[in-house]
Amino acid sequence: MNKWIRGTNATVLSIAVIGIFIILTIFLHSLKGFQLDLTKNKSFTLSEQTVTTLKNLNQDIHIIAFTNSGAGSDFITRQVTDMAAEYKKQSGKITYDEYDMLKQPSMAKQYGVDQSGTLIFELGDKKKNVNFAELFNGQQDGSYTFTGEEKFTQAITSLTSTEKHTVYLLSGHQEYPQNAMTILTSSLISSNYVVKDLNLYREGKIPDDAQMLLLLGPQNDLNDKEAELINTYLKDKGKIYIALGFNKDMATKWKNIDSIMKTFGIQDQHAVAIEPKQTSLYDPLTIIPEYGSHEITNKLASNNLITMLSLAVSLNADESAGEWTKSVLLTTSDKAYGETDINLLAQSKTKQDAADVKGPLNLGYAIQNKDNKPKAVILGGSTFVLDEDIQNQGNKDFALNSIGWLQEQKDQVTIRPRQGDAFQQALITPSQANTIFIITIVFFPLLFLVIGGMIWWRRRRG
Repeated sequence: MNKWIRGTNATVLSIAVIGIFIILTIFLHSLKGFQLDLTKNKSFTLSEQTVTTLKNLNQDIHIIAFTNSGAGSDFITRQVTDMAAEYKKQSGKITYDEYDMLKQPSMAKQYGVDQSGTLIFELGDKKKNVNFAELFNGQQDGSYTFTGEEKFTQAITSLTSTEKHTVYLLSGHQEYPQNAMTILTSSLISSNYVVKDLNLYREGKIPDDAQMLLLLGPQNDLNDKEAELINTYLKDKGKIYIALGFNKDMATKWKNIDSIMKTFGIQDQHAVAIEPKQTSLYDPLTIIPEYGSHEITNKLASNNLITMLSLAVSLNADESAGEWTKSVLLTTSDKAYGETDINLLAQSKTKQDAADVKGPLNLGYAIQNKDNKPKAVILGGSTFVLDEDIQNQGNKDFALNSIGWLQEQKDQVTIRPRQGDAFQQALITPSQANTIFIITIVFFPLLFLVIGGMIWWRRRRG
């Protein structure tokens, strides 16, 4: 009788414990958004900024993940898709689907996605693409940063924003054409910019809807009438983004471009920056400048993302132009110098002499008016906006940050990237692998089975 009672009590207790776990699981599952993140870097905890954005979301966003099972990047895919699923969990306005490009190539072709993996954010007819490769930045020690949350929240904010920014790309002076800057222009369009070409000589005026002029990589000078139109535009609410190109005759033929920059107290020193260095990765005419402390560059500096300029021209600020506040964005080391004899560059005979400009050299400025409102960004180089260079390191982020700052974008999202440790790989021999298999898969289960059987046998015998 006692054995029967003890057996019954044990059964009832087991059922009760199992029931408690089931009820607790159902209860926790019913708590929307509740989770306990025990990962070292809080990999599943969204920032307050993202949670607020998702909470205030009143439009339906469809997220589509196109993965590639044959790309051999399961770790990257899992990081991205886990975060996309977390966004869906946080908001009922988000739906999420996932497709393997190898198994469903027609869907991938329909959206024209990158083969390494792409996320599509959809709101009606509006789309925002985020490539998996854009979300990870590797470090020399093998660690990495993951900027998925920032890019996801930026995409959602961009889609739901109704504000448009109309900017004009100046042409007619051998500036870079749009087809040489497709990545930059598509990124601007996806960030709610309207990008248009403007040939002042043909149009005869600056359109009324122009919120900013972009002068990117000009080889030739503006004429007097064009300069007059631009100066009149800038005296009002107009803004300008100048990224200088290179011309061997710039010292004598850039009168009007120099005049526009001089309006803001910025002087073109007509000297090409050269940074002596011992490396085979890039030549001395390619500059990796240091960042000044500014809203445009602070995030890039903290994430150790460099900006690269080629054939950059050194600039200087005239502090007597007190109407404008001039902040240095990019500067060289004190070992750099500005080569003033441009003819020597073509002959590869550059060597610092007394006529050259001594370093450190300033290569970029952000200009604000007396009310601390952004007015101009002036840069000594422009190659970083070209398709072949813009994906290098922080070039794209610098371009978008500086244009966004000048346009006073209030919806720019800055979320600190998550840090990931370097991958740890254990190398074992086949015999060691067999030993691990036998111990974990065979020995331990058999051991627990034997111990359980012995306990059962002893209880049965009384």
